[in-house]
Amino acid sequence: MSNIVLVTSAAGGTQGRTGRHVAEMLLERGAGVRAFVRQFDERSDRLKSLGADIIVGDFLDARSVDAAVKGVSSIYFAYPVQEGLADATAAMALAARSHGVSRLVNLVMYQSSLDAPTPRMRQNYLSEQVFEWAGVGPAHIRATVFYENVARLVAANLPAKGAIRLPLGDQNTRLPLIAAEDVSRVAVGLLTAPALTAGAAYPLIGSVISVRAIVETFARVLDRDTHYEEITDEQWRSEALARGWNAHAVEHLSSLWRSLRAASATAEAGRFSATDAIEKIGGAKPKTFEQFVRERGAELAQPPSAAGATA
Repeated sequence: MSNIVLVTSAAGGTQGRTGRHVAEMLLERGAGVRAFVRQFDERSDRLKSLGADIIVGDFLDARSVDAAVKGVSSIYFAYPVQEGLADATAAMALAARSHGVSRLVNLVMYQSSLDAPTPRMRQNYLSEQVFEWAGVGPAHIRATVFYENVARLVAANLPAKGAIRLPLGDQNTRLPLIAAEDVSRVAVGLLTAPALTAGAAYPLIGSVISVRAIVETFARVLDRDTHYEEITDEQWRSEALARGWNAHAVEHLSSLWRSLRAASATAEAGRFSATDAIEKIGGAKPKTFEQFVRERGAELAQPPSAAGATA
């Protein structure tokens, strides 16, 4: 079998864009990359110019998944936060097993168990089990909330109102966060390691930061008045749906906000701390939240329509 990595979600979407990061990082290392995308466009053209083999397909079409997997040795599986994870997992597991794939790096969320606090996290756990039953050498990256998703949430109101409107309780609520780039570096480290323990899980937290510190970071970096407005779960849900967020993601995040508020109100919040796997496997210290905001400052200061388009 050739030494080619199939990278799913390679074009990049509105969340962390880890697939795009992983594809580009692997290509920089000279690795063979097959980029699984939904359509040909300027994003796939760029990957092709960097040396990727582009294949158009659909996670939920088992035949196109099978065609994408044929001839690869390893897979990066990153399914977006939307409906269809069970079907996508089954299709990928079947194709990977059929074609003798020996390594699959599976991106899920930090809490992955049957009693995890959100529906998506519980689905992630089932996805992990399917890949393990398939015997395709899975390793599970359990990443916490992306900086990019915080930026997307903030961009909705910050440019026009200077407000960070979220249902996170008071400003002492602490959030475990990570840069998608750091998650991607860990994924590349696992995909290119000489050996990998099948079934191993790698929890990833880059930093733990309070709502107050998030507000202060935006105010300092953007040099403008910034304040936090606590809103209700229902207000946030209505606003998110009105902006076009899919119902699956909204339900996941609504449950997540409740979980983080509850954790911060008890000693349970102490379980969140930065993890060393980012540096050990990814090869560099995790990016700080302030570094991220400085990199994305110009984008976050744009009017809501422009910021939403690039988040």
